[in-house]
Amino acid sequence: MAKRTAPLLLLTLAVGLAGGSQGDREPVYRDCVLRCEERNCSGDALKHFRSRQPIYMSLAGWTCRDDCKYECMWFTVGLYLQEGHRVPQFHGKVSLNAWFWSTVFHTRDTDLTEKMDYFCASAVILHSVYLCCVRTVGLQHPSVASAFGALLLLLLTGHISYLSLVHFDYGYNMMANVAIGLVNLAWWLVWCLRNRRRLPHTRRCMVVVVLLQGLSLLELLDFPPLFWVLDAHAIWHISTIPVHTLFFRFLEDDSLYLLKESGAMFKLD
Repeated sequence: MAKRTAPLLLLTLAVGLAGGSQGDREPVYRDCVLRCEERNCSGDALKHFRSRQPIYMSLAGWTCRDDCKYECMWFTVGLYLQEGHRVPQFHGKVSLNAWFWSTVFHTRDTDLTEKMDYFCASAVILHSVYLCCVRTVGLQHPSVASAFGALLLLLLTGHISYLSLVHFDYGYNMMANVAIGLVNLAWWLVWCLRNRRRLPHTRRCMVVVVLLQGLSLLELLDFPPLFWVLDAHAIWHISTIPVHTLFFRFLEDDSLYLLKESGAMFKLD
């Protein structure tokens, strides 16, 4: 631990702030859910619930228990506000985002959709590291990039296997993604700084990787949703939209540079 960088230590400490959901553990919330289920989720009451349930909620798999959890969440929030306390977090997220599995996950929170959301997020981070390897090393040594890609696939397989078959550890998942994200940040920055004079467009890449790592703090430092709609997770996803546009500009300029370079080499040959 002593050898970890200062940013990693900061993010490690921040994980404790983001881990777990206080609202879920509140006795008043648990008791409310239990009483609601007993009252509404069996017999004629359950039939009545299903008869008045909108079709879009039925298609999304929204159950009577889900409805109880939702109603009791707002009941508990009201008590917190009445007592002058900060609004607690429930179920780990209240979000809006555009990525496919994130959209599915936030539309219908189940074990499967949650795992797909988390696993795909890890795959995206590892893929970014792989792209960095291809750009910085793979053009001169393709076999090295291929071997590194195979290693990343093994890491992703082990990561998914552990979370699926051993223990779905939210803290471990967060720290693994943070660590890989820092590797991605450091690798891109070192390459960009070394080539910034020869390749002026690398400045866009530096801005992108720094912004993405900075915005990731929104994933770690949670707060109650603004207007009861936009929480830290949702704002993080919204904020990454212009960042990815900037990264596309870098990729476009870098691709044009590589095309010109390869054309010059062809003429020399």
